Amino acid sequence: MEQQTKSKRCGKVYLVGAGPGDPGLITVRGKYLLEKAEVLVYDYLASKRLLKHVPKDAELIYAGKRGGVKHTHTQEEINQMLVDHAKNGKIVVRLKGGDPFIFGRGGEEVQELFKAGVPFEVVPGVTSATAAATYAGIPITHREHTASVAFLTGHEDPTKGTSNIDWSKLATGAGTIVVYMGIKNLPVIMDNLLKHGRDPKTPVAVVRWASTPEQRSVVGTVETIADIVAKANIKPPSLIIIGDVVKLKAVTDWYEKRPLFGKKIIVTRTREQASELMAGLEEYGANCVEYSTINIQPVDSYEVLDGEMERLNEYHWILFTSLNGVKYFFERLYSMGKDSRDLKGPDIAAVGKSTADLLLQYGVNADLIPNVFTGEGLAESLLDQGVEGRNILIPRALHGREILPETLRGAGAQVTVAPVYQNLPPQGKREALREELELGDVDMITFTSSSTVRNFLSMVDADDLDELLGLLQGVKIAAIGPITAKTITDNGLTVDIQPEEFTIDALVQAIVEEFTD
Repeated sequence: MEQQTKSKRCGKVYLVGAGPGDPGLITVRGKYLLEKAEVLVYDYLASKRLLKHVPKDAELIYAGKRGGVKHTHTQEEINQMLVDHAKNGKIVVRLKGGDPFIFGRGGEEVQELFKAGVPFEVVPGVTSATAAATYAGIPITHREHTASVAFLTGHEDPTKGTSNIDWSKLATGAGTIVVYMGIKNLPVIMDNLLKHGRDPKTPVAVVRWASTPEQRSVVGTVETIADIVAKANIKPPSLIIIGDVVKLKAVTDWYEKRPLFGKKIIVTRTREQASELMAGLEEYGANCVEYSTINIQPVDSYEVLDGEMERLNEYHWILFTSLNGVKYFFERLYSMGKDSRDLKGPDIAAVGKSTADLLLQYGVNADLIPNVFTGEGLAESLLDQGVEGRNILIPRALHGREILPETLRGAGAQVTVAPVYQNLPPQGKREALREELELGDVDMITFTSSSTVRNFLSMVDADDLDELLGLLQGVKIAAIGPITAKTITDNGLTVDIQPEEFTIDALVQAIVEEFTD
């Protein structure tokens, strides 16, 4: 009886504005609904990075439409999909670029939902017009220039007999005019403005892929912009901004003047750890491309660690040499019914600040952090305190550097290495990475561990050093610290950037300085 009731329950459709391209511009409400979605129907202009908020078991349906390209689904098919999934009791999120009700056909979809008796909600998004202007440094209204703005489409419904744009009133009736989807018809749009009285010297800006790292903008006038756009090969998706406010771009432009704007940087950290580095670089305008070279997995056997868990109070030190070591150690600790209170006996050391910060999240304050964030630095700090006769536990990768345990054993310590995770090469993306490098537009590759270097080289799969150097010609290489740098140079490559402090923040700052000197 309960199952019958559930099957008859009607779901609901949420039309959510994804914003103009930057995934950070989605609304809090929109993000919340993505996290609750059972079915996601998303558009070409909605950032694919928003998909990370969707549950893994949700059904994803791509319904993108692009000019000049055969559509994945017709609008009628999309309408029917929304109705069908909702009537099957699903929570459906329709993710649309920009705002659903501004040239997004959201009104048509809502009409069909209403006819079918399907509950719906519309969540506004940052529309492309305001985003394109803002990210190009153009205020679309300004007290000294204009108090009016008009939005129009440069691509009306082709089935209509005549246009419903009254150029005679619009050309001079609005201080600022923003045109969506107008690149194909740009000469016609400019001709209509000229014919109906707009000053040919009126400034015009065209902005492509607004708010994304691929953003490009050009500036001209009503009489010159068509030629400028053609010569610059500006393609859709682009917005056209017409009006005196465009003059302010030289003063108020902020997005394209960031120090790393236009720089393509490959980030090779694990997928879980890449976000911090990518966020730091993107804050300065970088176009980050994530190619995870590390696939972190639990070890096949926890026999060593499980045995040591029963005698933690016999250890004088536990040494954590990586973020993953912390994560997988505590996962195993919790699985055995223990928690951080069971670590009250030994002192705790962390190889660096990031590792110590993660330990704090588990309720453990590191007793020792070396001045130099390497295994050698940690060994030196421990030797200064004396380790002879001390019992030391090191939870780490299955295959890790031996310098730390060997140094401590050489000084008389009893060292137990307990593997808690293993580092495997990732599956897939080999061809994509190779193609990325062959395009020749990568400015930098970042490496944050020796494993990222080795796995990157395995993924690239160059036949010899000459081929590798050819693929990386003109590409700068950044290493987080000396151990990673040595692995890079041992493989015949040159390190261009290495921060004095071996942290993500320091690496980001060093990269910024490299491109601004």
